[in-house]
Amino acid sequence: MVERRKCSFCGNEIEPGTGKLYAKKDGTVLYFCKNKCQKNMLNLKRVPRLVHWSKHYTKK
Repeated sequence: MVERRKCSFCGNEIEPGTGKLYAKKDGTVLYFCKNKCQKNMLNLKRVPRLVHWSKHYTKK
């Protein structure tokens, strides 16, 4: 049975065979459902709690 993963940025479930796995130098593993999530976390250094379209968003 294949495990379903959750996106490290937006919190959506990732279908088996799709998405990206990103391994950092310190050994932590990040899973991304789409390129938009990867760019927001790694390049733009955004926090998922402050992005309206993520499931981790909290109103102030």
